[in-house]
Amino acid sequence: MKHYKKMFVSTLVLMSLLFFACPKKVQPPQVEQPQEVVPEQPQVKEEPPIRGEEFQSVPELKNVYFGFDKFDLTEEAKSILQKNAEFLLANPQYEILVEGHCCECGSNEYNLALGQKRASTIRGYYISLGVPADKIATISYGEEKPINKNVAPPDSPLCKPNRRGETKVRIKK
Repeated sequence: MKHYKKMFVSTLVLMSLLFFACPKKVQPPQVEQPQEVVPEQPQVKEEPPIRGEEFQSVPELKNVYFGFDKFDLTEEAKSILQKNAEFLLANPQYEILVEGHCCECGSNEYNLALGQKRASTIRGYYISLGVPADKIATISYGEEKPINKNVAPPDSPLCKPNRRGETKVRIKK
């Protein structure tokens, strides 16, 4: 009889643990999610092709420089780009190529991506200043065309000219 009593108590304890220790999963009430309204993006015209006749530097178009690992425009860069835009708007015969360049720090893939962000930032700023989007192409050279080769560290004064955006032109045919 003692044995049955122990078994009964054990079973009772086990059943109560199963019953009380594992609460049922409560399903939250179904709430209909509101549809997210995504504003339409403005249509940005595609870039013109860059194949064909080479783009050239002209003295009226100045380079802009970027901080290490940066692609945002400084106030000085904006001022330079404003003057560049005035020249470009006064000379509608030009097609424009914005080149993005980097210093030699980082991998080739990273620098190509950073150079493209720099070129795209400059292109976007030109467009905001009224330069037609369909006249501006971009390209990234990453670290392929440094002004000063094999300079380090990135805070070296010789490294800064490598982190640049160049604007070049060719006559539209």
